Amino acid sequence: MDWKRAIKDFGNYLRLERSMSANTVEAYIRDVTQLHHFIDAEYESKPPTQLELKHLREFVLRISDLGMNATTQARMISGIKAFYKFMLMEDIINDNPAELLEAPKIARKLPDTLNEQEVEMIINAIDLSKPEGERNKAILEVLYGCGLRVSELTELKISNIFFDVGFVKVLGKGNKERLVPLGGMAAKQLKTYIKEVRIHIPVQKEAEDIVFLNRRGNKLTRVMIFTIVKNTAEKAGLKKNISPHTFRHSFATHLINGGADLRAVQDMLGHESITTTEIYTHLDREYLRDTIISFHPRST
Repeated sequence: MDWKRAIKDFGNYLRLERSMSANTVEAYIRDVTQLHHFIDAEYESKPPTQLELKHLREFVLRISDLGMNATTQARMISGIKAFYKFMLMEDIINDNPAELLEAPKIARKLPDTLNEQEVEMIINAIDLSKPEGERNKAILEVLYGCGLRVSELTELKISNIFFDVGFVKVLGKGNKERLVPLGGMAAKQLKTYIKEVRIHIPVQKEAEDIVFLNRRGNKLTRVMIFTIVKNTAEKAGLKKNISPHTFRHSFATHLINGGADLRAVQDMLGHESITTTEIYTHLDREYLRDTIISFHPRST
């Protein structure tokens, strides 16, 4: 099997059988395509079925020499492993050359968070006299009140908001649905935006059920959400590097700091593994340590 056919079939497998998001499929295809270009240049178009572990290790060494950080390398190796796992499963190869391919060790970085006062500062910095003000406030309230990913926010549908029972239905990674509680402030601001602002927007046909729209009636892009958050944080005078994910991290951290059950937070965030959620308990420990150093009389 040649590279073109193998990569195309791999993409179809990820989309149809693994139900991966378009962004994840695109990233995996891009990673395998880079491997293809490396092999073409170094080994005169050797087909993917003839690669050995040594070839894959040479590729990893090359991307490392190009200055790619450990996180990017690990993601690319993950894509290559998935590619060869697919080839093995489809009986295209008998042995998996990527099985022993090792990813670089990545130090787990604690995510940036906001304290409650900083969240208030950002939300209060929104200019509600502008047409987009109520929408932007609703965006931040939902990011912080529900802990949504950016893609989940842009795809949020009016038909999936259940104000009567206080929940929103979210389509997360891998097209997995989950129910997330809708807090009082988020619910109030969503109602204001939908009933008083969105109703006056000329909605495009394909966006009729989408909650957050631009002035032309189309779905907001991920880039626009990042821009709204960064601009509002700068207006609030905060110097931290703040993104939409900062609100998601703050949502989880504040829940756990307040005593929320870890499993409940895992469900609300849509994490496959509780290990991912446990990073927020580590963050809590850092806070406790800093508190002791700052205030305990015998800490120095």
